Amino acid sequence: MKAAEISGKVHYIGVNDRVTHKFEGMWPLPAGVSYNSYLLVGSDKAAIIDGVESAYALEQIGHIKAILGDRCPDYLIINHMEPDHSGAIALLMQAFPGMTVVGNAITLTQVEGYYGINDNVLAVKDGQELSLGEGTTLKFTLTPMVHWPETMVTYLQEEKTLFSGDAFGCFGALNGAVVDSDMDTARYFPEMLRYYSNIVGRYGMFVQRALKKLADVEIDVICPTHGPVWKSRIAEVVDLYDKLSSYTPLDNGVTIVYGTMYGNTQRMAEAAAEALAREGVRDIEMFNCSVTDLSHILAAAFRHRGLIIAAPTYSDGLFPPVKAFVEAIALRGLKNREVLVFGSHTWSQRAIDVINGHLESIVAEPVAEAVNNRQAPGQKVLDQCREKACLLAARLV
Repeated sequence: MKAAEISGKVHYIGVNDRVTHKFEGMWPLPAGVSYNSYLLVGSDKAAIIDGVESAYALEQIGHIKAILGDRCPDYLIINHMEPDHSGAIALLMQAFPGMTVVGNAITLTQVEGYYGINDNVLAVKDGQELSLGEGTTLKFTLTPMVHWPETMVTYLQEEKTLFSGDAFGCFGALNGAVVDSDMDTARYFPEMLRYYSNIVGRYGMFVQRALKKLADVEIDVICPTHGPVWKSRIAEVVDLYDKLSSYTPLDNGVTIVYGTMYGNTQRMAEAAAEALAREGVRDIEMFNCSVTDLSHILAAAFRHRGLIIAAPTYSDGLFPPVKAFVEAIALRGLKNREVLVFGSHTWSQRAIDVINGHLESIVAEPVAEAVNNRQAPGQKVLDQCREKACLLAARLV
């Protein structure tokens, strides 16, 4: 992907990764991912904002040289130290040896720890400014734990442009265009939901703090480290992050998450889905945890207000694929959901207890008592599933 001009002073110098199968070794990338980097060219000085993954360093360096020629960038500003953005630092410093690394105190400690760089660095504090020449003033705002302890954002004051790090980013490579107004962004919003629920979901409190800290800042452009540059849909993007970070459901649909070995627990989940549909719930997503990747299930759980978890007991515990899900939502502190629990067993009931234990940790109280099935579910048990689903529907419709 070629460098692209966002404004007269701001250039996109990021890259696309269409090779990596799983982000962080866990989250599927069916449409790839972009590693966004930017070059700011002022009247006096030039600055790179964030790097790219190490495998793409030469491509990024090529973009920079195409814009600056033989001129060396003066600064490398690091908003976020995660290696998909900082991996190219060592090669960037070799290519541009006179460049000063700019970051906050925690960032610079990590730069030394990861890459052994401790010379020619500039530590900046919250609210500090840096000029690249007349009309090009950068202001730094610390936003710790969004989603690493060193995270910060950089604001180009004269152009009201926010370089937001991972905030407002999403999965999905860029297909030619860089700015949202030059593309159909429909496919990126579900990927923003998936990115947030998978990567950032645990840190809602800190995202809320960051949003409040930046609430009075005028923003015409958001330049994140993944996905499109946002110009025309900024209000929607910020609203989505506000809702996700406050654990506010996006709709009144229901996520049904189940595990099944021989089909018995699935029959319970199917009975509940039928009752929900009959009662007017239109958006119902069902996931067999043994088939669907956790990444997509988490996204649905963050989206819908209703949640049904159904699983058998396994080795005197909880069926492992469902256990992975309940541990994931507990880790992320998911709340403000209407929940039902179904359990199935042959001789020892443990699934319900384990699920409820995790729900207690996130202060999620089920809307009704769990349905406990022993062996194959008969008509009585299936009717109980339907009755409980009707109670859930009454909360949603």
